[in-house]
Amino acid sequence: MEVPAWLWAASFIGLIGIITVDLIIVDRRPHPFTTRDATRWVIFYVILAALFALFITWYFGAAYGGQFVAGYLLEYSLSVDNLFVFLVIMTSFAVPAELQHRVLLVGIVIALILRGIMILVGAELIARFEGTFYVFGAFLLFTAWKVWTAHDAEPDPNGNGLVRWVGTRFPTSPHYDGHRMTTKIAGRRALTPMALVILAIGTTDLLFAVDSIPAVFGITSEAFLVFTVNAFALMGLRQLYFLLNGLLERLEYLNKGLAVILAFIGVKLVLEALHATTSLPVPIVPTWLSLVVIVGVLAITAVVSVVKTRSQETNEGTD
Repeated sequence: MEVPAWLWAASFIGLIGIITVDLIIVDRRPHPFTTRDATRWVIFYVILAALFALFITWYFGAAYGGQFVAGYLLEYSLSVDNLFVFLVIMTSFAVPAELQHRVLLVGIVIALILRGIMILVGAELIARFEGTFYVFGAFLLFTAWKVWTAHDAEPDPNGNGLVRWVGTRFPTSPHYDGHRMTTKIAGRRALTPMALVILAIGTTDLLFAVDSIPAVFGITSEAFLVFTVNAFALMGLRQLYFLLNGLLERLEYLNKGLAVILAFIGVKLVLEALHATTSLPVPIVPTWLSLVVIVGVLAITAVVSVVKTRSQETNEGTD
């Protein structure tokens, strides 16, 4: 798959244009983001991703179009796990409802830049070392085991180490000043909580990318598809935060489902590595099977979670 320079440029310009429009339309008048607003924007970004998938299919062929769709579904599903952490961070920084959309937008732009660097490094490693898939596969299998055995550990509400370091090295204000990142206290420039929470969102997402980017490379080794998959998933993730806020705790088995998906992709990567580096007659997992597994596991996870939640509510109502 040879991606022309104009397509890379058009993708970057399109992404910048969407972010700009989002800022102008949504943030021209700061207000609490409603469920109706979130639903409209989630549908918009899903349709946008579907149109891009059709373009990839038309320009590069159905195989690459299928890889984009599978990668998008995988990245979107893995990113849902970020939402609970975003909620904890927003709560700990007491972000006003009317500022939460701006926080997520700027924080995810930072995350996308950092992910872009990781994608370039990952693509270069794959191009230079055939055994890279062994490392990615083993890492995903280990991560799947950790996710499966996790016992709902609470994220650090004070942010990551970088945020704490910035908070201790630079003057900070305890009060928000609208969208401003800095304000003046007694004539001295200081960081507002807005700057710290955006930094927390952007850099914390990078920890999730360490898992999700190798997983997407398990679907496709094309850096362009991996980057655009991440871009579409992250841009839609902001709206999904407001749509699913309050419903995340109902998805009790989400981590189990994500663990199964990560383990499946890990096995797929190991098989591809064996196929590339040995003469063993190992099977190769096709893209369509990856799609079936991802969609099937997510559907089963959601249904089982909803059934258990309703059963618990019924039992509590009869007590």
